[in-house]
Amino acid sequence: MRILVLGGDGYLGWPTALHLSRRGHDVGVVDNFARRQYDFEMGVDSLVPIARLQRRVRVWEEVSGLQVEPFIGDLTDPTFVSRVLVEFRPEAIVHFAEQRSAPYSMIDQKHAVYTQVNNVVGTLNLLYAIADVDPSIHLVKLGTMGEYGTPNIDIEEGFIEITHRGRTDVMPYPKQPGSFYHLSKVHDSHNIMFACRIWGLRSTDLNQGIVYGQETPETKLHPDLATRFDYDGVFGTVLNRFAVQAVVGHPLTVYGTGGQTRGMLDIRDTLACVELACLNAPAEGEYRVFNQFTESFTVAQLAQMVVDAYPGRVDIDYLDDPRVEKEEHYYRAAHTKLLDLGLVPHLLNQVTISSLLAVADRNRERVDPAAIRPTVHWRSTASTLPTAGSAPGTGRDLASEASTDS
Repeated sequence: MRILVLGGDGYLGWPTALHLSRRGHDVGVVDNFARRQYDFEMGVDSLVPIARLQRRVRVWEEVSGLQVEPFIGDLTDPTFVSRVLVEFRPEAIVHFAEQRSAPYSMIDQKHAVYTQVNNVVGTLNLLYAIADVDPSIHLVKLGTMGEYGTPNIDIEEGFIEITHRGRTDVMPYPKQPGSFYHLSKVHDSHNIMFACRIWGLRSTDLNQGIVYGQETPETKLHPDLATRFDYDGVFGTVLNRFAVQAVVGHPLTVYGTGGQTRGMLDIRDTLACVELACLNAPAEGEYRVFNQFTESFTVAQLAQMVVDAYPGRVDIDYLDDPRVEKEEHYYRAAHTKLLDLGLVPHLLNQVTISSLLAVADRNRERVDPAAIRPTVHWRSTASTLPTAGSAPGTGRDLASEASTDS
């Protein structure tokens, strides 16, 4: 297939592009380097050094003999979006190109507004471009399990059958997002579902759990093919963060009681799920939802697994929760549709955690201890952060400044 990966320079977008390319698909990647700009703004780098996109593309061709076609631009520019679709003519579009951090969206008003404008407007421009250029394009959109929140009933895959006063209907599952970032994903879901209904588009919404891991078969082929590894309190996901904390001797930062339960999946399973979605397109006008995770754990369970896997001593520090969330709750979510399509998951075990610890240990000299602890508090309208650059949307060319090799 011809598959366009939006956000193809990012943590998941880059390894997804390589995986799809190696699987025989013609792949294009779109990025505006905003994720690298956030590093510049925060004064924090990826734990694992990452090469410039242009260097990555060249090395991939040298190593594999395959090409990935880059397009540099911003989804909030509708002219750029339409031009890329006309030039590349994708059959499927994988959409990772959004600000993905809940804490980042909760720093202050500016970051909340930026997150929603960037995410919602970019997706709206994409929907209009698909409708105008080729309505048969299959949009595979990366959503989040965080859209659902933590209801006291089972979470279904996107839709729920409701009986009310003797009448029954299938309705979108109620959403209880926990941040302005998660709210932007809910807005995306509503806009995409609406576009499918009125324009006959086809889309798969992948409500993804928390991803862990940094290495894939493709990124391991050359150091310059590596994807990023975030460990800080703003962008670092929980298991990756715990691995780095263990290696540098910092207590594992568990928020509250640690009873928060979340769906989790290995980075390699993200790649497999995306390809399965691309290869099994919905019907014209169909909007469908897959819950993309393989297992559920509490934060406390994850911390204990890291303690058990690390050969040295590891302490756990239970912090006052900076977020507004239930620290103990019911959590049972359906996730069968991707398994039905053939997903064979990599389940979390001590071997997987040991590999994460090994990545952290090889790069331990790059850890900035000041970046580890949480600095964003949900109940505050303005958090204090170390800032090395301008805030988002200032117009300064931070993308080019931040895109050099780390």
